[in-house]
Amino acid sequence: MRRRHFLVLSVASVGGVLVYSLDRNVSRLSAQDKSAVAKADKSGRVRIPLRFFTESEAAIVAAAASRIFPTDDAGPGAHEAGVVIFIDRQLAGPWGRDARRYTHEPFEDGLVAEFGYQGKGAPRDVYRQGLKDLAGFDALTPAQQDEKLKQIENSVFFNLLRRNTIEGMFCDPIHGGNVDMVGWQLIGFPGPRMSNVNDIDKHNGEAFRPKPVSLSQVATPVRPSEEQTESEPKRKKTSA
Repeated sequence: MRRRHFLVLSVASVGGVLVYSLDRNVSRLSAQDKSAVAKADKSGRVRIPLRFFTESEAAIVAAAASRIFPTDDAGPGAHEAGVVIFIDRQLAGPWGRDARRYTHEPFEDGLVAEFGYQGKGAPRDVYRQGLKDLAGFDALTPAQQDEKLKQIENSVFFNLLRRNTIEGMFCDPIHGGNVDMVGWQLIGFPGPRMSNVNDIDKHNGEAFRPKPVSLSQVATPVRPSEEQTESEPKRKKTSA
């Protein structure tokens, strides 16, 4: 078993945003929250567990995603949305292993434009090789990073990274990206609202811009007792 890897961030860099904890949930961390700051180590760093990437790989992906979807005057980017965590979670799961793609021969690497990716490597394999070729990327200047990405913009790896960056910006937060729904706030997407019937008469003749809600906020969890009732019929008591 390989040693566990963590994405290390300073408390100052993550102040006021959501960060991942060891129990795989998210919590808000701010410099004013003494209980949250106590979770950091003595050097004032927060350790976010990684399920697939090594620390160095995560740093490269975070830097590359931030150049693909940068933070600017228009709003937050891949850094604030936690895109690197989204990609890490996806690669560690069934998608990263190509669990749902036909992966038998023949493999054709030159037919991407016509039929999409037809290669042998699973997404995690594509990433692992692509990140080797980007060693030291996170230490480059922004201009050098952009030039490096231009050199690989026609590669399978870059197209996958670009797609995953966009997905991480605008996915439901339950998948690890779009932290605090910053991506949805950026484009004005309200999230998976089940109904607008209660708001029809409230905003007649004016723009309706509801605050985004995530799937976890609108879905009703099934109680253990209810789940057991549906799957396991109650047994009748028998006399001895």
